[in-house]
Amino acid sequence: MRPLQISLETAQKLSKALGMPIEQIMHMPQHILVQKLLELEKAKKKEE
Repeated sequence: MRPLQISLETAQKLSKALGMPIEQIMHMPQHILVQKLLELEKAKKKEE
C-alpha cells in the first residue's frame, strides 16, 4: 500500500487532531482516515 497523497502540513494537522503519529497517518488506508475524520467532526459538533 502506498502512502496517502497529502502534504506534510496536512499530515501534521491530522496527527495533532487525531492524536496519532504522522507515520501512522501517512500509512493509514484512506477509507479509515475518512471515518476517523467524520468521528472527529461529530465529536466537535457535540461539544458546541
